[in-house]
Amino acid sequence: MGDYSEDIYTEPSDIDVDTLANLGPLRALAGIWEGERGLDVKPKADGPRKQAFVERIELQPIDPQTNGPQLLYGLRYHTHITKPAQIKTYHDQVGYWLWEPATGVVMHTLTIPRGQVVMASGQAHADSTSFELVATHGHEHFGIRSGPFLDYAFRTVEFRIKVTVNPDGTWGYEEDTVLMIRGQTEPFHHTDRNLLRQVAPPTPNPLARG
Repeated sequence: MGDYSEDIYTEPSDIDVDTLANLGPLRALAGIWEGERGLDVKPKADGPRKQAFVERIELQPIDPQTNGPQLLYGLRYHTHITKPAQIKTYHDQVGYWLWEPATGVVMHTLTIPRGQVVMASGQAHADSTSFELVATHGHEHFGIRSGPFLDYAFRTVEFRIKVTVNPDGTWGYEEDTVLMIRGQTEPFHHTDRNLLRQVAPPTPNPLARG
């Protein structure tokens, strides 16, 4: 269960309310970003299909979060993706990026409007410019939950995301969503990647503004 104290109620007494100053490796992700070089490789009945996409993602700092003695800093995000020159939504996603300074744990939660939620985790240093997070089907803590149809037809058995922050201020990600597709014996690697450039700075969290 981890090296936890018997005192599960007392909150830290020295919380810095400035989330942007305490995001560790997530600091570089804060703000509003756009990417026009996205590539999605998805499953179709006749085999893998590549799709280019355009992405806008907003990552805004939230106030520090406590679970008794546990202290987390984080970003709330919304990702909206379309195909080039189209308005129709191709992918929509919301969730949080969370950083626990005491343990070096990064957490990533995602929810998509197809009936699926994921929570992934990984280790990083406060000054890391690259880190990877993983969630697996059936994991007690960092796992994947899907609605009945997705579990029947396109069961997600692993989700992996690697983030890389570049010296020029851009950052990119590579995702691998491993699917067991009904009627197939080998796993399918549904991959996504993009490079993002900042179009607006982050808004400080409410307590920091106050």
